[in-house]
Amino acid sequence: MKKLLNEFAPGEIGVVAKIENCGKIKRRLYDMGVTPGAEIKLVKVAPLGDPLCIMLRGYELSVRRDEAKEVTMEVEG
Repeated sequence: MKKLLNEFAPGEIGVVAKIENCGKIKRRLYDMGVTPGAEIKLVKVAPLGDPLCIMLRGYELSVRRDEAKEVTMEVEG
């Protein structure tokens, strides 16, 4: 099942399928390690809903919700 990263609930895990944007946001995400095939877990969401704290490749990373909506994820179930 495909789902956008900004739609994840804390504790949910998925694999990056693709990144929609082809501009600065895509380059920034690639530089941070968010690439197709990378497994991502949403750790927590800030109290006001932005940013999101994700775990990937052994480290925690904060991404803005508008960046996360560009990441299409593949999730089980």
